[in-house]
Amino acid sequence: MRFEIQKLLQERHDFGKFIRENPIWYRLLSRNPERIFEIEQAAKLYYGKTFPQKIDRLHQQVQLAQMLMGIMHGMANEQKNEMGD
Repeated sequence: MRFEIQKLLQERHDFGKFIRENPIWYRLLSRNPERIFEIEQAAKLYYGKTFPQKIDRLHQQVQLAQMLMGIMHGMANEQKNEMGD
């Protein structure tokens, strides 16, 4: 592997970790070092750091918060009903 690519992988720990977890990239970069720029997008997709993935996670968190609020509201109403009886 070229020195420039090795240096980049040492500087960008997330790229190094991605390549260790996806060894096919060793071969791809050895044969086509200009594909180094494709690693960033592939790593973002792999680690869930793309914009759509972040929005999806945010949406899931909002849904969870809404569900918890609904449960708390239901429990509060249940306690009011028990006290009123």
